[in-house]
Amino acid sequence: MTHTLISWLAGLVQAIKVWITRIYYRASNAWAWRNNTYPGPFTDLEIPVGDTCITGRLYNNALGSARPLIVYIHGGGWVIGDLETHHAFCQNLSQASGCSVLALGYRLAPEHPFPAAPDDCLAATRWIARHVAQLGCNNQRLVIAGDSAGGNLTTCTCLELDPASREKVAGEVLIYPATDHYSAGFRSYVERAKGQALTANITIWFWDTYLGDLSAEAPAAARAFPLRSTKLASLPPTLLVTAEKDPLRDEGKAYAEALQAQGVAVNYAHYASAQHGFACSEGPHADFRRFMKQLTDWLSELD
Repeated sequence: MTHTLISWLAGLVQAIKVWITRIYYRASNAWAWRNNTYPGPFTDLEIPVGDTCITGRLYNNALGSARPLIVYIHGGGWVIGDLETHHAFCQNLSQASGCSVLALGYRLAPEHPFPAAPDDCLAATRWIARHVAQLGCNNQRLVIAGDSAGGNLTTCTCLELDPASREKVAGEVLIYPATDHYSAGFRSYVERAKGQALTANITIWFWDTYLGDLSAEAPAAARAFPLRSTKLASLPPTLLVTAEKDPLRDEGKAYAEALQAQGVAVNYAHYASAQHGFACSEGPHADFRRFMKQLTDWLSELD
């Protein structure tokens, strides 16, 4: 009886923590972008993923038919974040890049723990690759992009795509991505444990909530950690950015180096004064504008 009560209370505390964190993240992002949205058209559509569907949000750009379609996978530790938290960012991304953007509303933990998120993103990207022309992209090319946990899901998706879908992927954009489990012991988990929006303890909570009852050492969990992959050479040209004030700093740099060692074309930039979230969750400040310039220049090189 006591064990059952303790388990019930722990579950209740977890549910409340998830609920509060989701509300805060949505409100914080909305405030950061309150004066910087664009009235451009967007459409919500249902994308089949196995036996269910997820919602995608398509931001149409008048120039986008001649450019790659950006498939965007939002961050939030696989636990928080949604189409609304990244709505203004995706509007700005479409406006700045001249590309149409299709954001994915994948399922979140703890309601849907690993591997629901990578399964959703993989199935959705395969569907998009088959229907890219119908989505308004005449050049039939995709760029897969994501921030933080979305960066993790981006590169995990690229690693698992079938050959026909992979041929349509012109590149991937990884914005301060998670690439390995916290047990890997990267120094930035200690050096940047606190003092910024994303702390080491929050990152650990995200990983534990995402994996649920699955051990990080279990074979089934291996696909969650792209830095451990033996297929890195299959990845497309990659734009990867890291932030100094970020527990994920060192694993992001290690991933860039691992890709380069495998012959992948990598454009890597470290933002020395920025914290985790600077690109998507803080509005249009100087580092955001610098990142957008870097991204648009990189996209132009792909054309």
